Formats: sequence, C-alpha cells, structure tokens
Amino acid sequence: MKELNKNWLTEGLIDFEYKKYMLLAYLQDVKGSFNEKKLYPFLSDLLFHYQNLLRLKENKQLLKEHFPKQISSADFEKLEIIYEELVNDDKIMRELEEIVMFALPKLKDQLVEGKEIYEEIEDMLSISPIGLSPLNLDAGYLLFHTNNRSETRVYEYQVTLFQTAEAKYRGIHTHFVENISKTIGNTYENIKLELIKKYKKLPNPATFLVNSKFSYPFEETVMPITKRLLVKKLYSEI
Repeated sequence: MKELNKNWLTEGLIDFEYKKYMLLAYLQDVKGSFNEKKLYPFLSDLLFHYQNLLRLKENKQLLKEHFPKQISSADFEKLEIIYEELVNDDKIMRELEEIVMFALPKLKDQLVEGKEIYEEIEDMLSISPIGLSPLNLDAGYLLFHTNNRSETRVYEYQVTLFQTAEAKYRGIHTHFVENISKTIGNTYENIKLELIKKYKKLPNPATFLVNSKFSYPFEETVMPITKRLLVKKLYSEI
C-alpha cells in the first residue's frame, strides 16, 4: 500500500476493525520506508491525513459533509436523483468517531518519526553557490555531490509559482541533465563553465552545489529536501 486513499475513512465498509487493519497496514509500509530513510511520498501523505482527521475531529459537521451520499432511489422518467444521507445513521457516526480517535495518535507518532529523520538528513546537506550568481535566481543548475564519491549529478532547476485560494507558493521543478566525474583538475567552477558552453538554453545560470555528508535515497529523500532548502535559501536572502 503506497498511499492511503484520501477518502479512506468514509469510503467502503464503515467498520472499526476493517479500518484499523487498513490503517495499520499503511503505517507498516510507512515504517519500512522510513527505516530505509525514504521519506517521500509518505511524509507529505501522512501530514495530509493527520491534518484531515484533526479537522474532522474538531468539526463533526465537517465529518458529515465529508461523507459520501448513497443513491436511495431514482426517477429515470424525470431524471431526478434522490439522495439519502448516510450520516443520519448514529451508529455509523459513532463508528467513524472511534476510527478517528484510534487513527490520530498513530498517524502523529509516525509523522513525528518522519520529521525527525527529515531534520537529521537536512543537517547533513549543504547548499552553496558556485561562482558569481546572477540577479535572476529562478533558473539554473543543481550539482549533487556525496562525500567520498567522484560522480556529480547535474540537474536543471526552474522555480515555479502556484496559487491557491489562501496564498501563493513557490516550488522547484527539476530534470536530470547528466552525470559528471569530479576530479582534482575538474573543479565545480569548470563544470559550470562547461555546462554553459554545452547547453545554450541558460547563458548565465545560477548554479549551486548540494553536498551530502552521507549517502541517502536520492529521489525519495535528497531531492525533496533539497527543493525545500533551495526555496528557503533563494527567497530568504532577497
């Protein structure tokens, strides 16, 4: 079970033991992933479910609105559909509340563990500019290096801006460029110059070295943490 359905609480059989089994199976997968230092997508998924259940706990009316409606009858001649709200069943509502009370501390414990691993790995990563940085930092290269390894992974990055009803957010879109062997004579400044010569798309790119003291899963951990660190670095210094 890679992810828990966003409507897992109210979809399907509403039974405490069944939902408990579903949640514990999911959390077992999360635990296994965290043991391998693979944080994503589970960490963001956990946060979503925890915050969702917390809101439902604090607002029972929201729980009713969250609940699916069941078609009780249909008038095909008039094309009218009559809905019967299952939330009128007090037994089902009590069952749901019991599931929520069981799930919240379980999700919180796993979320705390994930955040601790995140902070531990974040402390092992550093981001530093290579050469002079241009005024526009919204596009450039990320050079990933792990101590005691000669290979450097090169990614192009682009800052993206997206907006919700509440606020605007910045994100980082990346794609792989190439692997380059780092040698004593081939400095990071030289690598940057070679990238400029080879890829005309970015004539004056912002370029950053991302150094990791230890080896961690790249796609599931290093890259997601790097994106967050880079946004923080770029826009806290403006």
